[in-house]
Amino acid sequence: MKSIEVEKIIKPILSSDGAGVKLKRSIGVEPNYYDPFLMLDEFGSEDKEDYIGGFPPHPHRGIETVTYMLHGEFEHKDSTGGKGRMKAGDVQWMKTGSGIIHSEMPAMSDGKLQGFQLWINMPAKLKMSKPEYIYIDSKEMQIHKDLDKTVKTIAGKFEKAEGPIKGHNVEPIYFDIELNKDKEFVFDLPITHNSLIYLVNGEIQVGEKKHERISNSNLILLSKGENLKVKSISNSKFLLISGKPINEQIARGGPFVMNTKSEILQAVNDYHNGTFVK
Repeated sequence: MKSIEVEKIIKPILSSDGAGVKLKRSIGVEPNYYDPFLMLDEFGSEDKEDYIGGFPPHPHRGIETVTYMLHGEFEHKDSTGGKGRMKAGDVQWMKTGSGIIHSEMPAMSDGKLQGFQLWINMPAKLKMSKPEYIYIDSKEMQIHKDLDKTVKTIAGKFEKAEGPIKGHNVEPIYFDIELNKDKEFVFDLPITHNSLIYLVNGEIQVGEKKHERISNSNLILLSKGENLKVKSISNSKFLLISGKPINEQIARGGPFVMNTKSEILQAVNDYHNGTFVK
């Protein structure tokens, strides 16, 4: 069985989005696209001025956004009439399809806010499909726990714990893993997938080969393989995200990701003409 190794270690850039929300962006900068993943942001701060502006109403077409909260609360509203409050540990998996206008605003005026947003590309055949939401309440999330580790399963299966995202075209795996010092996390990944680790905190060693030190807020792109082994140098928390590439040409225009430039122009026209939401 082929061992999975570190292909590249990337330090996220400091950026901001929405109404000035400060964040750390990795995918979407380098690499610009890691098929099927379009963007990965870590947002959060204990200073309300870094997040209080939130993400006012904005459109999306042709992508899926996966928002995972670690601390704090966000209130969501959208053009379909949907609304809800995300609290610590919750996940919102939104398939924007043909188009949606939504907002994500902090439902708090102080305290710590922290979370992640992952963008997943949609294949051409699904880009104009009806928008769809999957809400995952933290209380309903299946978790594997033993003396070495805790694995929260958002998508995919670890031991007997299985995430609620099933029948998805990219066959995603999305785990939140807490690994105790000097312990190992071992897992078999599909050799077809592109996979990454986002280290939230702590320090880890990945694979069998030596690599530079990896600690705190780093994106780790993984080589193609089957057997992943992660050892914790200190108590560590990281996300493991993996998906099957779509292998289609993409065209990007801000919140729109389609296959051609003309489709991007159509999305912009639809938005300005008031025909964006189907």
